Amino acid sequence: MHRNALPSRCRRGAALLALACALTACTSSPPLSTAAPPTAVPAAAPAPAPVPELRPGIPAGYLGRALPDSLALLPPPPAQGSPAFANDQAIHRAAQKLRGTPRYALATTDANLHFPQVATTFSCALGVPISQQTSPTLYLLLQRTLVDAGLATYAAKDHYKRTRPFVFHKEGTCAPADEASLRTDGSYPSGHTAISWTWALLLTELSPDHANALLARGRAFGENRLICNAHWQSDVLEGRAVASGALAALHANADFTRDMALARAEIQSLRGNSVQPTGCDAEKAALAVPIPGVL
Repeated sequence: MHRNALPSRCRRGAALLALACALTACTSSPPLSTAAPPTAVPAAAPAPAPVPELRPGIPAGYLGRALPDSLALLPPPPAQGSPAFANDQAIHRAAQKLRGTPRYALATTDANLHFPQVATTFSCALGVPISQQTSPTLYLLLQRTLVDAGLATYAAKDHYKRTRPFVFHKEGTCAPADEASLRTDGSYPSGHTAISWTWALLLTELSPDHANALLARGRAFGENRLICNAHWQSDVLEGRAVASGALAALHANADFTRDMALARAEIQSLRGNSVQPTGCDAEKAALAVPIPGVL
């Protein structure tokens, strides 16, 4: 993940985390009055608290300070000369042979974490289109969990400051416009993977009958960072571990639980109206191209 997917004024994960925490804390609901109502008319249910924003139009995550600590959770990245780094190098070579294939084209699309485009990532796997117009709560759920999963990688990213493969090998990526920011953004663990695996897991909860397709798409999204030359395989593998921790923390959050229920209803409504996503044949063809040797 690169920082441009989040507010540009926050150039470090710690700064963005502080901002997200501050915004979340500032929007706490006021305490409910304990006074008896003046009449027998039942009190209306309180309106949901407004969603905090990192900046106008960019909602904050759900977790605030309650993020998993990726530095405590993960081992150090593989050292140069180790068998694990040799495997990273072997997968790097295999992934770079896929340039010019349909999988490379999909990897280029997956590199973009900006909304509204990234919200469509799981539409084909889910079997319904995901957009702010068709499924507003699900769209917001993806926006907010992107922040949580992405931020959860930064304790380790900023500590290890691992060099990305395209820098190590003096090569390019599938997203040249992002390379300047990626050079100063630690490679370990993969933020794109943490985000996509968090999404795959929560969408599987919302639609368990589509679990295989959703999990496969989430895995491919992260592995596409290998094809883009933006991450090593060990970055991707540990990005999934961060995602699992983030999702576990999210389940303790009442706003997340509420939005999951509303998003489930949106998916069921779209299915009931036979609303179908588009572009799925091209995605299927791209996903059929494997990365040789990937773990």
